[in-house]
Amino acid sequence: MNAYDEYMKQVVKPMRSELTNAGFTELVTSEDVQDHMAKAEGVSLIVINSVCGCAAGLARPAVVAAVNELKVKPDNLVTVFAGQDQEATATMRSYFEEVPPSSPSIAIWKDDQLAYFIPREQIESNSMETIKDHLFGVLSQIVTS
Repeated sequence: MNAYDEYMKQVVKPMRSELTNAGFTELVTSEDVQDHMAKAEGVSLIVINSVCGCAAGLARPAVVAAVNELKVKPDNLVTVFAGQDQEATATMRSYFEEVPPSSPSIAIWKDDQLAYFIPREQIESNSMETIKDHLFGVLSQIVTS
């Protein structure tokens, strides 16, 4: 691994752990994504993570807070990291090609299809609390239906 790659790996470590510490599984290879999507049952909450400020100050905290408030949790909590795990991210995005690539973003996958999607535009233009409340409401309906 070259010096730049090693540096970036260390820089993003806390950005990754914010979600993994909250129970998310990182999918870091294309094969990880394919395996998850082939075997996933129920509802998967998918976070396309990134290094940008709206991921740090809005998306990650909102997702963690929304999941913590849910009485019935999604069956699967997974994340890919845009710009870092490029093949995994591209493979995940291929499952919902109908939406333009966006990072950070939040996808809800149910019954082998995209049930809901929150793109970057709806993250960066809102407060963390608004994003959390929105995601909580959507997840509450989807995980219990």
